[in-house]
Amino acid sequence: MQNNVLILDFGSQYTQLIARRVRELNIYCEIHPYNKVPNDLSSFKAVILSGSPSSVRTKDAPHPDLSSIKGKVPLLGVCYGAQYLAHFFEGEVAPSNIREYGRAKLSMIKEGEALFQNISENTQVWMSHSDTIKELPKGGVRLASTADVVNAAYRIDGEHTYAIQFHPEVYHTKDGKQLLENFLVHMAGVEQSWTPAAFVDTTVADLQKKIGDEKVVLGLSGGVDSTVAAILLHKAIGKNLYCIFVNNGLLRKNEFSEVLLQYEGMGLNVKGVDASTRFLDALKDKPDPEEKRKAIGNAFIEVFDDEAHAIKDVTFLAQGTIYPDVIESVSVNGPSVTIKSHHNVGGLPDFMKLKIVEPLRMLFKDEVRRVGAEMGIDKLLLGRHPFPGPGLAIRILGDVTAEKVRILQEVDAIFINGLRAWDLYDKVWQAGAMLLPVNSVGVMGDERTYEKVVALRAVESTDGMTADWVNLPYEFLQETSNHIINRVKGVNRVVYDISSKPPATIEWE
Repeated sequence: MQNNVLILDFGSQYTQLIARRVRELNIYCEIHPYNKVPNDLSSFKAVILSGSPSSVRTKDAPHPDLSSIKGKVPLLGVCYGAQYLAHFFEGEVAPSNIREYGRAKLSMIKEGEALFQNISENTQVWMSHSDTIKELPKGGVRLASTADVVNAAYRIDGEHTYAIQFHPEVYHTKDGKQLLENFLVHMAGVEQSWTPAAFVDTTVADLQKKIGDEKVVLGLSGGVDSTVAAILLHKAIGKNLYCIFVNNGLLRKNEFSEVLLQYEGMGLNVKGVDASTRFLDALKDKPDPEEKRKAIGNAFIEVFDDEAHAIKDVTFLAQGTIYPDVIESVSVNGPSVTIKSHHNVGGLPDFMKLKIVEPLRMLFKDEVRRVGAEMGIDKLLLGRHPFPGPGLAIRILGDVTAEKVRILQEVDAIFINGLRAWDLYDKVWQAGAMLLPVNSVGVMGDERTYEKVVALRAVESTDGMTADWVNLPYEFLQETSNHIINRVKGVNRVVYDISSKPPATIEWE
């Protein structure tokens, strides 16, 4: 690919959003830490400098070497990137009298500037900084201002270098996508060739070249990522792909048999392994969330290792890793603080001696779905809500038993089926039920009960990094609560979780 965009990450919470917006223009881009600029820039036709929580005025400010970029490749500095280009190239950055955060209007836009083509004055933008550019860098030409920010945008004469103090990647900036299109397509000449069809063709060819006639084993979960990865590999190597779907006893009601049936119709070579007893035994007397995750991870490794050894001469392990995981692992500050361990095939130990293949490692979640649709995967499967790797174990607060799994499977089935029946499923990003470690007093048939409490949770999100609770209709919640209490033995109270992420997480454990 010779029409790529390089995004240098200075640690902004919005960096992934810049990449998502660029990809929405059908342009391929990559995020690299500011201190790890690729040696070979020949494949990049434009560079974007991200924002940052840092100030350019501090001693430890992120300070990249732009000698091979500035003045040689079309360059756009965003927020910190704009301040960096001013501060280190003979301009001046100073603290703002007031913190410039939130919505603002571009009260002045210089006429005839390509960066603002088809963008009118008074368009809304989103500011997020405590410093401001007081003096433009050498050769700087002011392009736009707001009521509070004189140098909201500028360019450097004699170069294809542009800078803006607002964030075009957030939806609050109404013409942000147009600005990125102006810079990348109309000014830098980047081709809009990053399409699902092109990705499938290129990836299948790359997989064939990398794998050849070797065998690949893939752990299927029934979710979107592993399914799309499996179909891509199947297109590339056919019968040399061996898929393993493990029933850990913590799946949704009837999910093991239903998913196996679904995969049969897709032509995949899938072996179903029922290891539910093994997993439940491993979880016995382990109420701590991290202990549960580790026990599940270890049990999965044991089962997967057994099954992989049963296949002769396997060389590769396939994983459904997607781009946010890759970005996180090479972020500016290293991997984030562990909020909770992630359970996936990536946890397999070195003794398995398998080479890794990750066909989706450069895709965001929404792109995975579009690639799946391009390959004809059923839209019902592509629209499935995310489901945690440890399954219902982390939705059962406290220790896990077969009886608690039964209760939660029944509750979850009523909730999810109800969402479908009320045409709400596709309006929710993720939904599930939590079995709480408390009993409550109730009355059924004039008799006192002392039974379990369940919490229902439904959130809307784009990538799970932030999420808001969904305002489900009262009538739906009323009907769902009645069905659960009347039909699931052991439950006498239902509550609804109205916490957003942050500060809460989507899952309770």
